[in-house]
Amino acid sequence: MSLNTLNNQTIALAGIAQAAALVQQLASTGSADAAALQASIASLFISDENGVEAVYGGLSGLKLGIKQLDDQMTGFKIADPEQARYSASLVFLENQLAKQPAMLKTIFAGIERAQAQSEHFGVMHENVLANLGDIYHTTISTLQPRIMVNGEQEYLSRPDVVNKIRACLLAGIRSAILWRRCGGTRWKFLFYRKKIQAEIQKLLQKL
Repeated sequence: MSLNTLNNQTIALAGIAQAAALVQQLASTGSADAAALQASIASLFISDENGVEAVYGGLSGLKLGIKQLDDQMTGFKIADPEQARYSASLVFLENQLAKQPAMLKTIFAGIERAQAQSEHFGVMHENVLANLGDIYHTTISTLQPRIMVNGEQEYLSRPDVVNKIRACLLAGIRSAILWRRCGGTRWKFLFYRKKIQAEIQKLLQKL
């Protein structure tokens, strides 16, 4: 089964959009859509061997991301410039990361350790989130340009919120890797806009 379909690319883009939306929610309110957060974090531990939807535990796990992607791609004005900036930065950083095999190896090893932890404690346990946050902090956040997260200082100074934000950014990178594995490219995003919008409508009907 080929991963290289527009449907799969659109699902992976929704994964990126969901990670960006969750980062924004956490940074501005200290909390986030619980179902979306769990699905995005869990996507770090699920391979695409059973299909792209399975990475997110089914389309229902991507409800937030599909709706955000629809908002961002409808009309001529960007609906939420901050979310768009996070999404674009995740795609750019994944491109940088692809040229760093040693860093990728470190990240995958760290995720394997976090997965073993999650099997013992649960995906949303603070130890698992701290581990994932540390992986992001020691690897991807050293790449340039760093993603600067805007929000309320009272939340951005809380270690538990920071760990969730970093874990979501790591999940966003995972979706960006998936997007590229499914044949996603910058030019395709620009020139297949109408086709991607049509795919989003099909996904929304399935929710």
